[in-house]
Amino acid sequence: MIEPMGYLDMLVLEENARMILTDSGGMQKEAYFFGVPCITLRPETEWIETVESGWNVVTGANISAIVEGYQKAINSPPTKRPNLYGDGKASQRILECLIERLKG
Repeated sequence: MIEPMGYLDMLVLEENARMILTDSGGMQKEAYFFGVPCITLRPETEWIETVESGWNVVTGANISAIVEGYQKAINSPPTKRPNLYGDGKASQRILECLIERLKG
């Protein structure tokens, strides 16, 4: 356990983690972006696509499910991370469209 920290410091920890156990919806998605397996300690998630891709396991507060999810993620972590949320180049494409409209 650690003391609360700022958002950017937390992102550094997440990026360098082997696994994240959380009840935070935002942290589930950040784990996916960083390619870090995640166990969600809630009975459901709004990020079902992270579960379907194998990067997130929803266990709730069930201790045996948490241990099982942990062991699975450590022993056989997912290898493919589909591009679920875009390629990170949206702003570049928007700028190109705006420039074309201005020329237009």
